Amino acid sequence: MTVIIKKGDSKERMDELLKKVATKPVATAKKFEASKFSGTVKFEGDPMEIQKKLRDEWE
Repeated sequence: MTVIIKKGDSKERMDELLKKVATKPVATAKKFEASKFSGTVKFEGDPMEIQKKLRDEWE
């Protein structure tokens, strides 16, 4: 959530906006589950050689 505090806003207005942010439930935020993808990519060959080949493609 983004809160925009303008230059002329009063302290009361800023407190009101910040209270809205503080009361927002955290459970609604989407979480990325990286563990689902752990070990799913299988490479054949030496990882360092693959990396060198990929970097050489840029030149």
